Amino acid sequence: MLVAKGIFKSYDSLQILKGIDLEVKEGEIVSIVGSSGAGKTTLLQILGTLDKPDKGTLEIDGINPFTLSSKKLSAFRNLSVGFIFQSHQLLPEFTALENVILPALIKGESLVKAKIEGLRLLEIIGLKERAEHKPNELSGGEQQRIAVCRALINQPKVIFADEPSGNLDSYNSQELHKLFFQLRDEFKQTFVIVTHNESLANMTDRKLVMKDGFIVSGN
Repeated sequence: MLVAKGIFKSYDSLQILKGIDLEVKEGEIVSIVGSSGAGKTTLLQILGTLDKPDKGTLEIDGINPFTLSSKKLSAFRNLSVGFIFQSHQLLPEFTALENVILPALIKGESLVKAKIEGLRLLEIIGLKERAEHKPNELSGGEQQRIAVCRALINQPKVIFADEPSGNLDSYNSQELHKLFFQLRDEFKQTFVIVTHNESLANMTDRKLVMKDGFIVSGN
């Protein structure tokens, strides 16, 4: 599903990634761990096409996104990639359902079809009855599960998660982690997760350890 080869990235004179090779299979849940400054988030941003490498190649489902025009890359990212961040980044003026369906509307889906799919996803995660609530009316755990639905709405090839349970208490962290595996089992959803949560990392199919811009174990 995802193949990265020889990924290098520097900012000014500071070299962050020093030749990353990585393959992720369809339906695999891979975690990336390591100390702060190891390059985890930089790697995730490049894999998610939010940033470009200085050298190296990336393919997601057989497509090299960095060969696309800016407009086509944005469309590819909207359709093929989902993101979950430490901060849920829900729009406060929108309801839970409106937040979930926003990527589908950007894709050009009709409002009726987007709402049907959004409600289906909310039902799967047990929050259908909260569809009309705004983020400030939801708990932190509920908000993060809404963010998961938003990431899923366009049925992406890969979901990239950056410290997804970083702002959650232990109970909600465990519930979120269970949800990832439920989604993998139901939809063969592929996840690449950067995390400091050792419990989550040890649950995943593969734990990659980064140090000083390299993957040093688990590849």
